Amino acid sequence: ARPTQDASPIYEQLFAKLDTNKDGKVDVSELKAGLAAMGVKTTKEAAQVESWLNMQTVQGLDFNEFSKYLKDHEKKLLLTFKSLDKNQDGRIDLTEIQQSLSDLGLEITKDTAEKILQSIDVDGTMTVDWNEWKEHFLFNPATNLQEIIRYWKHDSVLDIGDSLAIPDEFTEEEKTSGLWWKQLSAGGMAGAVSRTGTAPLDRMKVFMQVHASKSNKISLVGGFKQMLKEGGVMSLWRGNGVNVLKIAPETAIKFMAYEQYKKLLSSEPGKIKTHERFMAGSLAGATAQTAIYPMEVMKTRLTLRKTGQYSGMFDCAKKILKKEGVKAFYKGYIPNILGIIPYAGIDLAVYESLKNVWLSHYAKDTANPGVLVLLGCGTISSTCGQLASYPLALIRTRMQAQASVEGSEQLPMSQMVKKIVEKEGFFGLYRGILPNFMKVIPAVSISYVVYEYMRSGLGIQK
Repeated sequence: ARPTQDASPIYEQLFAKLDTNKDGKVDVSELKAGLAAMGVKTTKEAAQVESWLNMQTVQGLDFNEFSKYLKDHEKKLLLTFKSLDKNQDGRIDLTEIQQSLSDLGLEITKDTAEKILQSIDVDGTMTVDWNEWKEHFLFNPATNLQEIIRYWKHDSVLDIGDSLAIPDEFTEEEKTSGLWWKQLSAGGMAGAVSRTGTAPLDRMKVFMQVHASKSNKISLVGGFKQMLKEGGVMSLWRGNGVNVLKIAPETAIKFMAYEQYKKLLSSEPGKIKTHERFMAGSLAGATAQTAIYPMEVMKTRLTLRKTGQYSGMFDCAKKILKKEGVKAFYKGYIPNILGIIPYAGIDLAVYESLKNVWLSHYAKDTANPGVLVLLGCGTISSTCGQLASYPLALIRTRMQAQASVEGSEQLPMSQMVKKIVEKEGFFGLYRGILPNFMKVIPAVSISYVVYEYMRSGLGIQK
């Protein structure tokens, strides 16, 4: 096909560069080779480009089809460029990048903004003009600001079984388009599958938190043998039903509360700083935990139950109410609420530090990390958060289980901590941490894979 009259000379040059066998079409192999030569290194990105270009056949694209794709893509890029260029001087500078991210609720340091700018800035002026912007994102899916930012947003998609993370952040556009509920549904489903997949390790953790001591050393293998002997294979999933059931109400309450707390705590309308987000997130977490806490108590009791002790969730609730009264549904509430602060604070701080380390060392060509980098940062930060809040989680579980464990004293939190440290030393507060850490990587992997499938199933564009 011959180039049309209004086609851009840049498109012609690009097309000629990609069309190595000069047959007037760009096929899959030529596209991959051309992208590699242009610095698009990974096959994943090349595969994305193929799908964007609608390469349904092996015949490839002729010049008109090729330039039509680039024109459409360029229009979207121009809109993004204009939305970033606050003073309309045709260049994007450091403060404009920081300002735009801040408008979307993402506070970044000057250094991070510099790294993002440097990854796009070709001529070293520390500003980005339209041509630099266009060339950088020509074969990149980031056609709007939200997509570029979403790379580095700390998502609570990674479900590791503890619902203490800061809630998801949604842009105004996502809220008005109804995209937020699809994102939350995908995250909820990912959490449900991930928790079910790692339930045996979760049950083992709870079992060790409550029953393991210096005199009663429970090994992983021994613990599983005991469980299988007592209740068969299905007993490994005890308590999982209520653990999955509480995802939906907790996510919904946390999201709604977070939105309200953000409005109350924000010093500037429409913007929220990192410390304000942390406070709003912690308060939202505390609100959601308060509302669903009876389900937490039932999860612990059902997880630890012996064969035939309860016929199900409602039977468990009925027996607790009859025998111990309403107060029993809030046992261990104080250490649970206290655990939110160190978990969320350390999770957020470690994630931000890892993100900045990556940007300062590896953001040579692009500010967009790969999936593995994001998963790695999320996993490490969540694990550090868990490590800090684990003793409080152990105290909470023991207090929840007290009445159902034969011969155990009903102790308040401070006395229980004292007793554990006296009898078992400091590491007594970390009983059950091995199965807890063993479930982190499978939980993260399962929740990420399911989340991605759900996103495509619900029609959420990457």
